[in-house]
Amino acid sequence: MTTFPSRDEAERVARILVDEHLAACIHLLPKGVSIYRWEGRLNITEEVTLLIKTTARAYAALEQRLRALHSYTLPEIVALPVMDGLPDYLTWVAAAVSEG
Repeated sequence: MTTFPSRDEAERVARILVDEHLAACIHLLPKGVSIYRWEGRLNITEEVTLLIKTTARAYAALEQRLRALHSYTLPEIVALPVMDGLPDYLTWVAAAVSEG
């Protein structure tokens, strides 16, 4: 999961990650509001959230590529564990990521 300051940047990066087989699918959520403290100041900004579907095996490469493409100095890049899921869907994710 990560966030971007604009839909254009989010979509550009999402296309690259899927095209390079680092992600099977990326879901862009509409702009939400983030409230956070950065460099001692309270900030309120609109951001687009990306839910990135990948595998544990591909995560390190995805993280490295995402850091290189991201405009933020310190982007939110977090992995959430998948405890279970529809087996056919998880198989599709693994196949889509390993095609590259």
